[in-house]
Amino acid sequence: MRLDPVKFNKEAWNIQVQEENQWTKPVSSDEVQKAANGDLKIVLTPTKPVPENWYPDWKSSKILALASAGGQQVPLMAAAGAEVTVFDNSPMQLDQDRMVAARDQLTIETIEGDMSDLSIFPDESFDFIFHPCSNCFVPDIKPVWRESFRVLKPGGIMVSGFCNPIIFTLDPELEKQGIAQLKYKIPYSDLDSISEEDRIKYFGENEPLSFGHSLQDQIGGQLAAGFVMIDFYEDDWNDSGSPADQFLSCYMATRCQKPSRAI
Repeated sequence: MRLDPVKFNKEAWNIQVQEENQWTKPVSSDEVQKAANGDLKIVLTPTKPVPENWYPDWKSSKILALASAGGQQVPLMAAAGAEVTVFDNSPMQLDQDRMVAARDQLTIETIEGDMSDLSIFPDESFDFIFHPCSNCFVPDIKPVWRESFRVLKPGGIMVSGFCNPIIFTLDPELEKQGIAQLKYKIPYSDLDSISEEDRIKYFGENEPLSFGHSLQDQIGGQLAAGFVMIDFYEDDWNDSGSPADQFLSCYMATRCQKPSRAI
């Protein structure tokens, strides 16, 4: 039977919380207090902080943290004064945000759901969308961009991080030896590009299903949805990630705006 990626990844991320994956560890009360004092650093990609000129006016912004649970970025935005809704597929990841909110007396709305379906939200609900490297966990990202555009107010901003598709092309056996050798085509799918046996062998039985999307679907998909790109940067794991990092930055972030009027 073919795996359902939404259901499978929900449970996989719940397991990641139990195993204390680095993207599931909540921020400290000290970090929350610093954010309340105007000193916050958030990431869309592995290591590089989001530039401060990408930040909205926290105290006047209604924010959607899209597939961004885990008690890390959302509490800092809430502490800075934003009205934040975090929407995520994993209930245990959402529990991390709820825990920080209760601990540090923050107001955070948490909603469980699939990032490809934001039908729970009316049109033009948010001023700002924060979407870190997480769309590699859905098979088709075009609905993510279309739905994000729909729920964003005219003039609103979406910032998003995503993977350079090259990291999904590498031979996983050689990658463990530090060798970057191309093997798989893009688009890549853990459901179609690799056997179930090899997926478990190389990545583990409880790892979330991953999907390597083309740059056309990543960047072109944002533009096709109606966004205008206004800034961009690249990032990496500081030599501790894929061997492809030896040759290029394997992560990137975009800052896009929904036009105030149709163009």
